[in-house]
Amino acid sequence: MSAALLVDEIFPRLPIPQWVLSVPFPLRFLLAREPQVMGSVLGIVYRTIAGCLTTQAGFTSNMAQTGAVTLIQRFGSALYLNVHFHMLFLDGVYLESASVPCLRRVKPPTPADLERLVHRLSERIGRHLERRGLLVRDIENGYLVLDSNDDSTLDELRVRSFDAVQDVRMPRAQDAQERLTYRIALGPHAGRKAFTLQTLPSSSDGERPAARANGFSLHAGVVAAADQRDKLEWLCRYITRPAVSTERLSLTAQGYVHYRLKTPYRDGTTHVVFEPLDFIASLAALVPNPRVNLTRSPRRIRAQPSFA
Repeated sequence: MSAALLVDEIFPRLPIPQWVLSVPFPLRFLLAREPQVMGSVLGIVYRTIAGCLTTQAGFTSNMAQTGAVTLIQRFGSALYLNVHFHMLFLDGVYLESASVPCLRRVKPPTPADLERLVHRLSERIGRHLERRGLLVRDIENGYLVLDSNDDSTLDELRVRSFDAVQDVRMPRAQDAQERLTYRIALGPHAGRKAFTLQTLPSSSDGERPAARANGFSLHAGVVAAADQRDKLEWLCRYITRPAVSTERLSLTAQGYVHYRLKTPYRDGTTHVVFEPLDFIASLAALVPNPRVNLTRSPRRIRAQPSFA
């Protein structure tokens, strides 16, 4: 129903690119626990990408605006906690001064554009969390620390889900002349590195599926063309899907829960195996806080526009 509504009632017949942003592992825990922080971070992400599109079209934010629908996913392929954003942006900006909606198209982002954007996002999100007191700068060591001090049962489940993949999937820090490192301040992960903020972006070394910096990953490689409404609906169904695919779920004769990965890991792993209680605990960690809307749209998407 959500996918059909987006296609039939929300998105005009325009190219709709998908942007996907993943954040460092400890920030996933923070965003899962603190919906208000998640909302403010999502606002930064939207404004940064929208500003890039507006500038690329040759306008300022006072002259033109874009629109987007964001689906907040809380799960990874192996049912671990992974808060990340799927954003369906319009392929251009609307001119505010036009009496009739008028869209100015923009070119798809280049790998260099994505590199600049992901660095800008990591810096802005880091500064925002520092201002809110969630990150604290250690002047002597040049570190920032993430304050996490809630020991509730639900947080323990989230930490367990976080621990299940952090050691094997933590992104490597990139070399740089100047860098700041974020560390968790309190709680069960006190002192553990969260992510490294590289203040000087590295040069792009060719076509890559995603731009990565400081534990953040930004992807913008999937686009549904104006006449590809079936592809747009498939994309909407994909990003609004539930956490668990029952088709890939099975129970062994010994009582273990087998969950088949949609895409095998690079090391050849095809399934994850849970004790029944651990499986329930993994699902509990993925449940959002009460009254938290996981579908967001910061600006109303206008009706079918003309083109500038």
